Amino acid sequence: MAVNKGFKTLAENNPDFSNQALENAIGVFKIGWVLKSSQLDTAIQNNTVLSGSQKNDIKDTINNVAHLNIGRYLNDMIRHTNTVLDGSIMPVAASETPTFTFLEALQSVQGLQLTIPSLLGITSAEASRSVNDHFGTMNNIFSETEDSTAPVFNQLNEAITGINNANLATETALGTAIDNLKAHIATLTDDSTDIEHRTPSLTPLSNAVATAQTNFNNAMSAQPLLAYRTTLIDMREKINVQVALENSNIITLRTYLESLSLASRYAGLAADKKLRELMINLSQNASWRKYFEQYVFNTLNVNTLYATATDSDKSAVIDQALASLGLPDVFEYVDLDAVAQKSQRDSRIDTANYDRLTVEQQITRSCEQLKIETNNRSILNQSELLLKNMDLHDREQVANALDLHEASSTLN
Repeated sequence: MAVNKGFKTLAENNPDFSNQALENAIGVFKIGWVLKSSQLDTAIQNNTVLSGSQKNDIKDTINNVAHLNIGRYLNDMIRHTNTVLDGSIMPVAASETPTFTFLEALQSVQGLQLTIPSLLGITSAEASRSVNDHFGTMNNIFSETEDSTAPVFNQLNEAITGINNANLATETALGTAIDNLKAHIATLTDDSTDIEHRTPSLTPLSNAVATAQTNFNNAMSAQPLLAYRTTLIDMREKINVQVALENSNIITLRTYLESLSLASRYAGLAADKKLRELMINLSQNASWRKYFEQYVFNTLNVNTLYATATDSDKSAVIDQALASLGLPDVFEYVDLDAVAQKSQRDSRIDTANYDRLTVEQQITRSCEQLKIETNNRSILNQSELLLKNMDLHDREQVANALDLHEASSTLN
């Protein structure tokens, strides 16, 4: 139920969702070569003269030392979040009208937080479908941490600042090479003659950036720069893995939700005997059929008495179940009549013709069937051992029923 207070204001305004917080966090890194690489990536991306293949050729050439090409993967992250916010991340056929929205994404992920535990028996996080598995880059996942390690952005900022403060000549050379390529891209015009004469120059200028990156990378082979370089490598991997996970999760939201919904809808038909038999006969998937083939057996084994059972309280639940069944029903082994009567209720004992035997003979015969030694034992000793054996059997039966309930209630 929605909270009324403030709802009118909510209804009269737009949320104006934005990734500005992410852009602000990334803006801190934009110093030295990082700033220049970001500007170059933007210049390539926004250029209207270069073809898609030409842009990709340049990007591939200057990505020879990927962890130094920071501007590209940070910009890619920003572009990724933009597609999530405007809904364009969802692929559509050319003949289709895009209908995916950020609201649909939010509602779908909310649904997963409920359906995954109920259908799969694991948390949404264990299924890599938590809120942050879809929107982590926009939800400060790189600015916060849940353990003692520093957040990704903090580590990245420390490494970038440390390298930049070293004032390496190779960083300066890389900056110059980046500026030269960026300036040349800016001079390209739509004139076909101009393109014909000026685009060939992109190759040597791109190669110059690649060479400068290699030299810059090699200059960081000793401490403390080596540690900073390792941090750049590790943090790039974390960011790219997160972006790839979010991208994969969001573009498959509709199909993933549909698959979970189908499983639930099929399971809803299982109570109908005829439909259950029909699905068993038609399905060619043995693993899928198993649910319906064992449905009746598992249904019969579900007992609300055991619904709260866990490993820690299993013994207490067994005691509770025994009490509810009126067990133990015999408390004194010296009560030979009661012990003999209990033996006649034990499913393991063949009591044929027991009515012809005395109580003592019934106890002895029951002991023999249960492999309880009777030689040189008094009838009281036999009765004591028999009662203990039957009480233990009662407990084992309840424990087995508890195991069957747990198995029937388990999603796997």
